[in-house]
Amino acid sequence: MTEYSNEFMETEIGFDAAPARLTVDLSAIVSNWQTMRALSGAARTGAVVKADGYGLGIEDVGEALYEAGAADFFVAVPEEGATLRRFAPDARIFVLSGMWPGTEAVFFENGLVPVVASDEQLAFFFAAIADYGDYPCALQVDTGFNRLGLSHDEALRLVADDARPASFSPVLVLSHLACGDDAASPMNREQLARFRDVANAFEGVEASLSASAGILLGDDYHFDLTRPGIALYGGDSAPGASKKLQPAATAEARIIQTRFAKKGENVSYGATQQLDRDSRLAIVSAGYADGYLRAKSGTGVPLRDAVPAGGMGFIAGHRVPILGRITMDMTIFDITDLPEGAVRAGDYVELFGPNIALDDAAAAAGTIGYELLTSLGLRYNRRYIQPD
Repeated sequence: MTEYSNEFMETEIGFDAAPARLTVDLSAIVSNWQTMRALSGAARTGAVVKADGYGLGIEDVGEALYEAGAADFFVAVPEEGATLRRFAPDARIFVLSGMWPGTEAVFFENGLVPVVASDEQLAFFFAAIADYGDYPCALQVDTGFNRLGLSHDEALRLVADDARPASFSPVLVLSHLACGDDAASPMNREQLARFRDVANAFEGVEASLSASAGILLGDDYHFDLTRPGIALYGGDSAPGASKKLQPAATAEARIIQTRFAKKGENVSYGATQQLDRDSRLAIVSAGYADGYLRAKSGTGVPLRDAVPAGGMGFIAGHRVPILGRITMDMTIFDITDLPEGAVRAGDYVELFGPNIALDDAAAAAGTIGYELLTSLGLRYNRRYIQPD
């Protein structure tokens, strides 16, 4: 797994001079985890830190959550688990993609728990632990998502299978809600009933059904362990859910140049946007190579509520719209309505953060906060605000 080096970036260019910079508030992430823990009732609360801690840094995020009391973590691939183990020495770390040939050593050496999701994975896991002895695993059961998991019948047969190895000792059975972000969806109750049937069959084994959105559905969905993901990072898991949370990251880009353009002139690639007035423009040093998605390019067409399809930035107390197409390394903002002299080259425009909500920034690109965070890339100079 390729890792960025904060030390290298900070040695070359300091945070205050970086072309693009990202402030990650670990205090906010810990606070959001505590909020989800309170909402989880009697269930323990884990933490999903896959995709490099949703783009914010698995090392720093994982360590902060571990120090705050998180004892169960979920990652996507074993390499992530091995990295996290250095910062969460005593935690249970579940690997959602499971164990495959060639990965056994990474699991055994780092004490990672594979999530078994199919008969094929189960057979390989049995073979892998034949000489190793008792080793924990988790079982993923599909209850209607049709993504990963043993079927309902396969899971129940496993309970009754006397031929399974004596060392087979699952520590968790889990499933995932397809429509947890829609509290009115009947599928939630359908999946809950199927999962409860399987969980009851695995007597003495802990159960987990709910990610961030499922936690908000209430106690019936909490079981023994909840596993919030996007909620930890201040994003919406369901409409309005982030109102209970703190923004965890602020992305900013430096203004490289301000310029004047006349009415009737065109802006950026393809000349897709023609100015309808004399305008002042700010060109900033972030583009789609920095995860500032090209789909946010200015069109002026409303997409969701009052959020324009062309994204917005924030500077000098004002929201400012994107003009024209976002390019690989640069984006153009319209600063015409700002007071003369309020903005100059070297100032920073907020791309998302406390003034441009993560999910509004994502919606302007026709996507979700999950994608925006995990697309950030390596060029942001990062600063971490440590918990108190």
